[in-house]
Amino acid sequence: MEEKKLDKSSLIGMGLLAGLLFWMVSGNFGKEDEKLEDEKQKTEKVDTTEMAVAEIFNAPPTDSLATEKFKAALGDFAYSATLPAAYDEEVVVATDFLTVTFSNKGGYIKTLELNGIHAISKNSKEIVTLIKDNNSKLNLKFQTKDNRVFNTKDLVFEPTVSKEGENTVVSMRLKSSANAFLEYRYVIKPNNYMLDFTIKTVGLTNVINGSNPADLDWQLKAYRNEKSISYENRYTEMVYEYDGDKDDYLSASSAVDDATEKDVNFIAFKQHFFTSILLTDTTFKSAVLKSENLVKDEAVDTTFTKNFQASVPLEFKGGELNYNMNLYFGPASYDILKSYEGKNLTKVMPLGWGIFGWINEFIFIPVFGILASFLPYGIAIIALTILVRIVMSPITYKSYVSQAKMKLIRPEVNEINEKYKNDPMKKQQETMKLYSAAGVNPMAGCLPALAQIPVFYALFQFFPSAFDLRQKSFLWADDLSSYDNVIQLPFTIPFYGDHVSLFPILASVAIFFYMKMTTGDQPQMAPQEGMPDMSKIMKIMIYISPLMMLFFFNNYASGLSLYYFVSNMITILIMWVIKNKIVNDDKLKLKMEENKTKEKPQGKFQRKMQQMMEQAQAAQEQQKKNKK
Repeated sequence: MEEKKLDKSSLIGMGLLAGLLFWMVSGNFGKEDEKLEDEKQKTEKVDTTEMAVAEIFNAPPTDSLATEKFKAALGDFAYSATLPAAYDEEVVVATDFLTVTFSNKGGYIKTLELNGIHAISKNSKEIVTLIKDNNSKLNLKFQTKDNRVFNTKDLVFEPTVSKEGENTVVSMRLKSSANAFLEYRYVIKPNNYMLDFTIKTVGLTNVINGSNPADLDWQLKAYRNEKSISYENRYTEMVYEYDGDKDDYLSASSAVDDATEKDVNFIAFKQHFFTSILLTDTTFKSAVLKSENLVKDEAVDTTFTKNFQASVPLEFKGGELNYNMNLYFGPASYDILKSYEGKNLTKVMPLGWGIFGWINEFIFIPVFGILASFLPYGIAIIALTILVRIVMSPITYKSYVSQAKMKLIRPEVNEINEKYKNDPMKKQQETMKLYSAAGVNPMAGCLPALAQIPVFYALFQFFPSAFDLRQKSFLWADDLSSYDNVIQLPFTIPFYGDHVSLFPILASVAIFFYMKMTTGDQPQMAPQEGMPDMSKIMKIMIYISPLMMLFFFNNYASGLSLYYFVSNMITILIMWVIKNKIVNDDKLKLKMEENKTKEKPQGKFQRKMQQMMEQAQAAQEQQKKNKK
């Protein structure tokens, strides 16, 4: 076959096409090379900046060559690096409450101690220190108009100290010139855990790019301060207020928990009995929050409990920053936090939600405060327990009377069960008639128990939150806010621990005898078809409940176990008095027989129940007829 020859025009076209392709490819390669070169320059620029910042603290500039190098790396803020007072300088301010050390590097707090408050135990020489060894950072990240990005934690501030009356003012300024600066301003007041804290810029409108917010990052690795790190960690959590007066928290039990909220008013890094709080007068538009559990193994991870992180944007107005805030470092004490009016800081306290929190806030905290003002704390707990049991005694009385009535009427109920054992509907009707005639309410024994649940739960929240119990001793317990260790075991029992606490043992024994007493007086109801035998379950619970108490409370606050021990002992005494001195079974039975002879008008609920049962019985009889 003859090959087709290419004409001149075809050769020209192919040449043009090849040239076009070569131009496109070579152009793209050039662009890629330019992109790579830009990225390389950016990386080198960042590395140079970081090296220069590190070099500032290792070797302060002494000649013009070093100064020029810092200007190339730090731009306008190289001015602060050239100030003689900017190197290795610390400011220490001490009051009766706090000792605060400020660092010129980053302008933030380097160490913060709570004076007079001891860590782990009251005999410890170690003072509770919330900040030390770089466990906490406060950093402001911003962009300059020459497209540099700076982090204040790496930069040099010039410190000055002055007085405003009794207050000490510490000013940390990151300067771009003598009269242009970013300032962290702290006001430390005597006998106060709250610091005034201001972040503002002056004369930096031509230096900082105010079109983008500056990012304020606050971080804290919470030091362990209590005897039991697991118990302390259970109550270590981040709490925050947002969207007006709403409050929420990050999980204390999760390995990692985070949230993003809008319109945030305060952020609290709460430890068990201490807290660090950042408050703002100008609401943060948003906040990114994170909590990380640092206790993976209680035998190894014994220094820190949680790592808290919060990031909030600070918006520029007129090209400048001006945020008035507060920093609280101190006890997580309800009374102290409440003293800061209008701040809503009591929300940091885990007093329970709804009615449980109200009971604590308006009853238990004020009453216990009065008792503890003139009684030792252990005696105050016993006195509070006695008051609670006296107030609850009418409910206990009604519960016992209901149980006694059910016990006396039990033979007649058994007769009905036997007579109508093949007719469940009829059996239920006749039983209800008997209850109504005798004046017995089968629910009366349950309702008092339900009424005590809010009190029970409120106290369960109150004792672990009571800062006043911290390191207060009673009998063999050296700290009512932690477990009472009477025997240290050479091994660890799963779910129990490596020690034996005596108060939980006493509370478990008291619960056993209380349940033995009350269960024995309850009527033994015949099990319904298809339903579990509740009498057998209750007999098993007599032994399971004390055992659960023993394991559950072995690592809890001894003050809580002391309350439950005394409470159950008092309840046993009240039940014995009611049974043997107040309620007479013969008189009660006579009263029930009199009730049977009286015609009592049925209530709406009783009439409705009777109608429903009659309708159900009629339907059942109709079904039987249809089958026949």
